[in-house]
Amino acid sequence: MARFLRWRSVASLVLQLAVLSLLVAAFFMRLPEVSGRSMEPLIRSGEYVLINTFAFRFGRPRRGEIVAFRHEGDAREVFIKRVIGLPGDRIRIDRGRVYVNGTKQDEPYVQDADDRSVPGILVPASSLYVLGDDRANSEDSRSFGPVSEDRLIGRAIAGIWPPSMLGAL
Repeated sequence: MARFLRWRSVASLVLQLAVLSLLVAAFFMRLPEVSGRSMEPLIRSGEYVLINTFAFRFGRPRRGEIVAFRHEGDAREVFIKRVIGLPGDRIRIDRGRVYVNGTKQDEPYVQDADDRSVPGILVPASSLYVLGDDRANSEDSRSFGPVSEDRLIGRAIAGIWPPSMLGAL
């Protein structure tokens, strides 16, 4: 009888944890499928990425983080890009090299750099300047400008599917 009660309590605990996990996932996580090459090689097209939708309720995005947002021109599609500039930063791109506040950025995550130049821009208050890692194949702040922080969905925290891409970002 004691063994049965122990198994029953373990099964109850597992069930409670599963329900709690589902509730947390439903209210604080999103799992969009990535379409496009803009974040390769870190995030590939067809991969599912776990987005923490609670991340920016008590903190602000940091430079270098990967964020998910909705672009004003396309309210249905989720964009995933890397934060390059924060509010008040001056961003300049000279023949593919990114400068933040006059300092050239070391960007080992960039796969296919391009040689486009972008004149200096001051990132407005409550906005972010975002770029894809595969610069030659990315629609990002170079084309649509800074992203308002109120368009943020959350922080990309892990690749989930396929299993070969499982891991933290």
